[in-house]
Amino acid sequence: MSDETKPSSGGDSSGFSNGIVSDSDRRVYKAARSLNSSAVKDLLSLGVCERCVFRLVSVEPFDSDLSSVSASTLRSWLEEEAAAASSSEPSCSPRVCIVCLGVLQLVFSDAEQTLVRSDCGGDYAARVTELVKREGHEFDSFGLEVSVPSAILENESAVLLYLKGKYDSEGWVQSEKISVKDALKVLVLDPLKASLGAKSDSSSFQIRLTYSKASDVAQGASETTHERKKRKTDEENGPTSISENSFEKVYEPCILSVHCNKMPIFFSGRYFKYSRNVSQTRWIIDDERMGEASVEELIGGNILPECLGDSYKFHAAGREDIDVRMLGSGRPFLIEVHNSRKCPSQQSLTEIEEKINNSEKKLVGVKDLKCIGSQCWAMMREGEAEKQKQYAALVWIARPLEEKDIESISSLKELKILQKTPVRVLHRRSPLERERTIHWMKVEKIKGSSHYFLLHLCTQAGTYIKEFVHGDLGRTSPSMGSILGSRAEIIQLDVTDVKMGDS
Repeated sequence: MSDETKPSSGGDSSGFSNGIVSDSDRRVYKAARSLNSSAVKDLLSLGVCERCVFRLVSVEPFDSDLSSVSASTLRSWLEEEAAAASSSEPSCSPRVCIVCLGVLQLVFSDAEQTLVRSDCGGDYAARVTELVKREGHEFDSFGLEVSVPSAILENESAVLLYLKGKYDSEGWVQSEKISVKDALKVLVLDPLKASLGAKSDSSSFQIRLTYSKASDVAQGASETTHERKKRKTDEENGPTSISENSFEKVYEPCILSVHCNKMPIFFSGRYFKYSRNVSQTRWIIDDERMGEASVEELIGGNILPECLGDSYKFHAAGREDIDVRMLGSGRPFLIEVHNSRKCPSQQSLTEIEEKINNSEKKLVGVKDLKCIGSQCWAMMREGEAEKQKQYAALVWIARPLEEKDIESISSLKELKILQKTPVRVLHRRSPLERERTIHWMKVEKIKGSSHYFLLHLCTQAGTYIKEFVHGDLGRTSPSMGSILGSRAEIIQLDVTDVKMGDS
């Protein structure tokens, strides 16, 4: 629209000879003619862009109609109303706005420092859409976030202070001003929805437009001594005296980066650990891996590629030591995938299960793998507080096991024990004393051995089983050793069931 002629300066705006064809153009033109001409002239001469003039001077709400009118056309309309206000730059090539730093002019530098200009909101939306689609996200709705440099707020405050000092009696001065961030959303949201083919709401998928002020130092544009003195003079003269030196110097538009982020998606299931040399999570000490692998990596490493996500976190309802197997019904877990580009189908998750379960080494297994909502985190924590765990422990005692020992152990129900923080974990946990409950126990003899037996037991969550068997130098009481009146050692331990709440 740069080749449009200026509208007639006559009072009648019903007959347009300047190429205005749409109702939105007509509304914007009429809004421009209603602005305070003196304030418009002042702001344009200072280097404030056309859309910022509308933001700061108009009494009408900032409207998306401004998105469809080019900056050069807006300037021609404003200059007419301001009686052809003087400008040091040609109208067709305006300098960067001293307030919005080019944000509302829809001009920016991209990641390669290439200057990008958009005539209208539709052109801008098309460029953003191209960057978003490169990320490869699947979405049908989105939320839009905008971040701008602090210099924008500072420069706008200086302009508003000046306007309030000079035009204090004008009603429009006191009206609330829409921020640069919100104004940009008004300009580009509808074109962006059309370009992306998606609705806008409080979506789990967010598009963030981050504007960063280009380095003045890199452009040799640092403030001179003369400019600093002039800025100080302007401040001393009061709010009705203002010049370009009252603002941070701007020689180029902001750098725009577009970031897409999907809220985490969650996958739940139960895992089995068949090896006594696999840790639950990745375990590295002094750059050396402990164990052959981890449950976290073997499961999460298979889910992440299917989601095309950036990263993942592994959460489980409790944990077992590296030398303890997880058998029975398996342990509940969650995989939290960050910034996923897609959500795998249930068929894909079934295939992941099969891949893990049929792996050659069979270190871990998975069942009931599915995608669930974010509320699962609270549900798992609630269930974890109530859970009971069942174990099978291979125990050795210094004397032969007798029938009365078996009867004595089996008769103990809801046994209360006190456990101090085990010696083996004191380096990473607080020295506390905890009461725990052993709900029941039963003994299974091992044929051909009187010193070894299998101890099956059900305990409260958080019970240290190894310490319950050997006593941990008296730090757990009572212990299996004290109950039998003999030294007792745990040889192997398996978790056989983890009950969550009502499960």
